[in-house]
Amino acid sequence: MKQTIIVGGLLIGSFATASAVSGASLKVENLSATNTLVKAMSTDGKYILLPVQENVAPAHIRVLSDGRLDETLNINLAESRVDYYVPLLLDGRNGNDILLDVRTPDKGIVAGEAQPSLWIDEIKIADEFDISNREKYRPAFHHTPDYGWMNDPNGMFFKDGVWHLSYQWNPYGSKWENMSWGHSTSNDLVHWNSQNPVLYGDALGAVFSGSAVVDKNNTAGFGKDAVVALFTSAGASQVQSLAHSSDDGMTYERYPGNPVIAYERESRDPNMFWDAENGRWVLLLASALDHEMLIFTSPDLKEWSLQSKFGNGYGSQTGVWECPDLLRLPVEGTDKEKWVLICNINPGGPFGGSATQYFVGDFDGSKFIADSPAEVTKWMDYGKDHYAAVSFSNAPDDRAIMIGWMSNWEYANDVPTMQFRSANTLPREVSLFEFNDGQTYLASVPAKEVDLLRGTPKHFHPGKVGKGAKRFSLPTANDGICEIEFEADLKKDSNLEIVLSNAEGENVVMTLNAADDTFSMDRRNSGLTDFSEYFPCVTTAPAYNGTGHYKVRIFVDRSSIEAFSADGHFSMTNLVFPTKPYTTMTLSSANGVVKVENLNVYPIKL
Repeated sequence: MKQTIIVGGLLIGSFATASAVSGASLKVENLSATNTLVKAMSTDGKYILLPVQENVAPAHIRVLSDGRLDETLNINLAESRVDYYVPLLLDGRNGNDILLDVRTPDKGIVAGEAQPSLWIDEIKIADEFDISNREKYRPAFHHTPDYGWMNDPNGMFFKDGVWHLSYQWNPYGSKWENMSWGHSTSNDLVHWNSQNPVLYGDALGAVFSGSAVVDKNNTAGFGKDAVVALFTSAGASQVQSLAHSSDDGMTYERYPGNPVIAYERESRDPNMFWDAENGRWVLLLASALDHEMLIFTSPDLKEWSLQSKFGNGYGSQTGVWECPDLLRLPVEGTDKEKWVLICNINPGGPFGGSATQYFVGDFDGSKFIADSPAEVTKWMDYGKDHYAAVSFSNAPDDRAIMIGWMSNWEYANDVPTMQFRSANTLPREVSLFEFNDGQTYLASVPAKEVDLLRGTPKHFHPGKVGKGAKRFSLPTANDGICEIEFEADLKKDSNLEIVLSNAEGENVVMTLNAADDTFSMDRRNSGLTDFSEYFPCVTTAPAYNGTGHYKVRIFVDRSSIEAFSADGHFSMTNLVFPTKPYTTMTLSSANGVVKVENLNVYPIKL
């Protein structure tokens, strides 16, 4: 494979198109209507290219190397058309014969009859796999996989100047399946480089979500500063497994004593950190169906003891609880610190589907106690497309940096891309603030590294804004990607409407409303929306402002909009799929006159 060059998740290199290797052959034997054998030599080429058709039922493939089972896959093999190809790696299998035992769905064909399918004619061997971008909606400055499906961020840590981001990845299609850990690295949190995947499924099951830490004190015995990962092995049951890395997270070796936690109820997504005050590791595990977080402790990352549970009856209870995190954060403007327990939930979000809720409280090393009453629900982001948010371990200067999955389980498999599906949110630095209602809330702002993306801004001076809309041009380069910031003074009953639009009449309407102190985003006319009945929506966030003076930052990528107050008191993440880029922004006020100043539009540097 040729070298990949990635800037902010966007492939900018030049790559040869995958093609069959001259003289290489695949031996195909149709044994029945539902069983086909495909044989190849690993010396024939680097990849078997498998043709995919997304709207068909998956085939089950057993991959055997020299007669031994290497892996099992579920792939939507093409029946009547080829949507794209996915690569099965041949290189590195020691020159052994490779046998694919393909079991296709039973479609009622008489036993013993061959079942014609396009994939049998289109499967091929190749020395290269083309990963050059062919998607108009691939984000320019958000992390994405080169190809395939991505969901939860996993195993995130910082070490020796490098940020490591693993993620739930399907290398054999652009819908959820075949869960493993893909891997990317960054020196600055905004420009990401693809690395080799680090964890595939084994006999215990697929590799679901988990976390990674730097074991500075060699508590696990794998060596000082070894990287240790814990993840869910999802097979007949969900159990927790351990692996370690001696090369800074580039490769992992599984622990022979797996699983290290086998809880009697469905549980997943272990997230751990070092508790310096008590000299031990703490782990949160989501008891998904019980709507609880389990809290374990360990001296060595191998032997874990259950200490307590949190969550029964708290917050949103309508969906499964997943992807926990527990952080100690400063409270702005005070000398206090509080703990925040992150709980991602699906469904049950404020506007349907998946979302990230949190609880503020105290943690004594064994037990978490929430400050708010059980019926209070707080959301980290009030958009439709923010889920599975967790933090980087070992971040420098005790920073709390989180990244989420930018999609929603209601339609994630159906968004209008095929080469890849899903991106990550911008990295966000989190803290706490107290509001005048007596509650403590989570603040979330783009990490300072995001400013590295700013090009030379255009400065505008809107001044007083009323019913007559004032128009401003957005950048045209790179499909109009940009950052917009402004300040607005709103009187008690006034509002400010911010509209992004294109020549096709598509638009996104954002509204600051001083009367109820909210920020909303309407994407019902944003572009392509008909791929899911759940996609068109209006999302609304409490702004937690109280002063009438708002500072707002809006990040526009090719298929997403993220909006923040400058102090992080609200954040909102929504996908959008305009048929053409948004080229115009208008400002208006239906109620009263609003003073808008310091309007800057930054093009994004790639």
